[in-house]
Amino acid sequence: MAHAAPTARGRQPWQSADMAHLNKGAYVRPLLAGLVYGVWAAFIQRQMGPVDAGNVFYGILCGVLFAGIMFALARIGPRLKREVHAASYGVFLGIAAGYLHSLTNCSVLRATMTGLFVGLGVGLAAFYRYYQREN
Repeated sequence: MAHAAPTARGRQPWQSADMAHLNKGAYVRPLLAGLVYGVWAAFIQRQMGPVDAGNVFYGILCGVLFAGIMFALARIGPRLKREVHAASYGVFLGIAAGYLHSLTNCSVLRATMTGLFVGLGVGLAAFYRYYQREN
């Protein structure tokens, strides 16, 4: 009667428990966000000059780092408490936004304030989301 054993809801019998946790969105969203972030950083770094290999490498590097950190947060975040999970997304996106703003040759204080406000907004929104969807 092994063939009649019930499976976990939402999981096919041929999938392992780890494969059910990693869906396509866990890979696609960080990759797309990293691509957008890398292109945006390279565009700001270029400052209306010609595109050269340095700009392309800079965009790839920024995009890979952004996607890697976002993927790590997506994997590790659900295991954290909701406060720490929300704060980690807020800190990450605050730093990312502040860094992009600092590439525009603005003052350090303005880039810091931009990162702080973006991080606060994202952290509060993430906390609200995780608080509402708690088991």
